[in-house]
Amino acid sequence: MKIIRNKKQTIWYDDSILNDSPEQCCNPNYWQQQNRIIGSAQGRGTTWFIALEKMDAALRHYRRGGLFGKLIKDHYLFTSWEATRSHQEFQLLKVLRSASVNVPKPIAARATKRTFCYQADLLSEKIPNARDLVAILQEKPLSEEMYQKIGNEIRKMHAVQVNHTDLNIHNILIDDNDKVWIIDFDKCYQQKGDDWKQSNWDRLQRSFKKEVNKRQIHWSENEWSHLLSDHHTM
Repeated sequence: MKIIRNKKQTIWYDDSILNDSPEQCCNPNYWQQQNRIIGSAQGRGTTWFIALEKMDAALRHYRRGGLFGKLIKDHYLFTSWEATRSHQEFQLLKVLRSASVNVPKPIAARATKRTFCYQADLLSEKIPNARDLVAILQEKPLSEEMYQKIGNEIRKMHAVQVNHTDLNIHNILIDDNDKVWIIDFDKCYQQKGDDWKQSNWDRLQRSFKKEVNKRQIHWSENEWSHLLSDHHTM
């Protein structure tokens, strides 16, 4: 990992992936001028999909949610460069990948200081030919084997003590090789002990139930047990 730092900004990046300007890599206008934007997705803000030389990437600007987010959209209190959300997520993805958990490769993270606050951006791998569970389950049910794969990936994440504080079926992807991926590790962290792990499972289960009503996904309560098989093996 390389670092570029001045008083106003720090950029962490992987120079084995990024051949473009690290100073510009978290700037959507730069990619637009290069004609390298290949798509976008709307969530809390816009995620831009970019064609790098070695892989496709997703560029996300960190934005607040909830009521507070309506007042202060994208500024966070600055305490240190290492405590910025972009740096934390960049580092956590590195930890997870070193433990062979299927998560996107972190490519670059940027934090820009504004007096007492900062703004943040993350450039990470766009998983090729992958869709989230919501999109897939709207079309068809999953096999028992696929649910076991999803459960195993979560258990691998838990084995390195990573608490995914927003584990839901939008953040679990399956690619065209039936490989399971977990994404979106903003505000997630490593935590000791095991007590918290059940809350990750509970949150995921609530997510399935919610989308049955909201988007009529193909899912029933008895399929939850497939996901939990071998639950206690790790």
